[in-house]
Amino acid sequence: MDVGELLSYQPDRGAKRPREEDGGGGGAGGGEEESRGGKQQKGLGARELARHREAAAAGGGGVGETMDTEELSGDKKRILEKLMDQDEDEPEAEPVDESSVKKMILTFEKRSYKNQELRIKFPDNPEKFMETELDLNDIIQEMHVIATMPDLYHLLVELNAVHSLLGLLSHENSDISIAVVDLLQELTDIDTLHESEEGAEVLIDALLEGQVVALLVQNMERLDEQVKEEADGVYNTLAIIENMAEFRPGLCTEAAQQGLMQWLLKRIKAKIPFDANKLYCSEILAILLQNNDSTRELLGEMDGIDVLLQQLSVFKRHNPATAEEQEMMENLFDALCSCLMLAANRDRFLRGEGLQLMNLMLREKKMSRTSALKVLDHGMIGPEGTDNCHKFVDILGLRTIFPLFMKTPKKMKKAGLSDKEHEEHVCSIIASMLRNLKSQQRSRLLSKFTENDCEKVDRLMELHFKYLDAVQQADKRIEGEKHDMVRRGEILDDSMEDEFYLRRLDAGLFVLQLICYIMVEISNSGISQLQQRVHQILNLRGGSVKVVRHVMREYAESIGDGKSDEFKEAEQKRIMDLLDNF
Repeated sequence: MDVGELLSYQPDRGAKRPREEDGGGGGAGGGEEESRGGKQQKGLGARELARHREAAAAGGGGVGETMDTEELSGDKKRILEKLMDQDEDEPEAEPVDESSVKKMILTFEKRSYKNQELRIKFPDNPEKFMETELDLNDIIQEMHVIATMPDLYHLLVELNAVHSLLGLLSHENSDISIAVVDLLQELTDIDTLHESEEGAEVLIDALLEGQVVALLVQNMERLDEQVKEEADGVYNTLAIIENMAEFRPGLCTEAAQQGLMQWLLKRIKAKIPFDANKLYCSEILAILLQNNDSTRELLGEMDGIDVLLQQLSVFKRHNPATAEEQEMMENLFDALCSCLMLAANRDRFLRGEGLQLMNLMLREKKMSRTSALKVLDHGMIGPEGTDNCHKFVDILGLRTIFPLFMKTPKKMKKAGLSDKEHEEHVCSIIASMLRNLKSQQRSRLLSKFTENDCEKVDRLMELHFKYLDAVQQADKRIEGEKHDMVRRGEILDDSMEDEFYLRRLDAGLFVLQLICYIMVEISNSGISQLQQRVHQILNLRGGSVKVVRHVMREYAESIGDGKSDEFKEAEQKRIMDLLDNF
């Protein structure tokens, strides 16, 4: 290690006992320590290091080389001793306890007030307040240590530090606001929050009371992401929001309404190259929309469906360039699927030509095809999807969807989609169309099943036996487990039964229900050859109408969860009528 490296070396910033053995700057350091209200001295200060460097550089000006080398080795020795001292002193660092945190918060409040006072007094003379700004920045950095003690978070609230920190988010100097963002990001780190639920609750309550999201968004508005530090500031701001949303999902609605949704949409559609912040924005957007109708409504009102479709249209003919860009694409697709859970957004999707875009993606056979299928499923399901179903037939969507029904593409596996997921989405789309289509469009759909000697019916029956087999195997396993539980004297309560039902759905019961629904619908279409073909294959392969009826009854019982009772009854009656004629 040469002297240059030694001089630029900065050890871990621990607390340090006063140094007596070294006169070179110890006195000044001590004076500074007192004037700053007992701040712990941190290693070799930046100013001291700079001074040492200058001394080293100026050392050779007219003195012999031996003298120079001696001085350097003397310097080297002294610095090494200092560093050794610091390492030895490390364990004696002042512990973080209630009194040290209180002292720190008091110092922070003093420096914040002093800086504010001088800024008001000398608004056009930065030299007057620059020193106080550096001091303020220093104490904010020191406060990071509080993040190691979440059970002391209540002090931040009781001593009003949270209020002061939030006030600094609109500080004229963006470096200070970014320092506060870094601190808040560390304080709200999700692992830290879970260490002390009580401390976390108090902190999050205080932040929300102070309209933290609105202030963070205002701060992001003024940051220039061309500057690395400010781009990092945006990233850390998004991390704060993610941490808080994970700890308390209920705040998503409030956050979205405080300007966050608008900012995210603006940032996502900004014409700047793809970067980590754009990826993070897509992630936060997907989080905000999860299981939340009010944020979905808000996004729809802000023309967010169009923004999502525009951003996704890039991937119609081109695959994402990197794994990160692929992740962003999937986040945007997830956000779109979430939005389509709301009936009003189905109409916006239809008007924004979302169906045409998804249909093109299915034909282009790029990475986006997998997710486009999922979006179509969400857009066409249930009675709210009726208009989309009709439009899909009008834009010749049947030509796209049936080849995917006849054969599961190998590329789907590469894109991370299992055969089961692919077949589930395709069958769900066909089932939705059979449920929703009327008149001419319905006839076009049914005629697809009669083409080429009913090959689509043959494929349907092939899938029926594939999933029936998978479900029967899962049922056997579950029966075995139930038997064991009864033998051990455990009680089979409703929650256990629900868990077993979910496992059966996961094993393929849901796809089987969709397939049986399609079988029953086409058998009731009035086209005799379809019904004959279904029964012929059932008999040929030892299948049974009774099994189909049982699957459909189970499906009818679970239908319409979350919908009105009238809808549920009407739909159950419709399915039972179809079964009577099967």
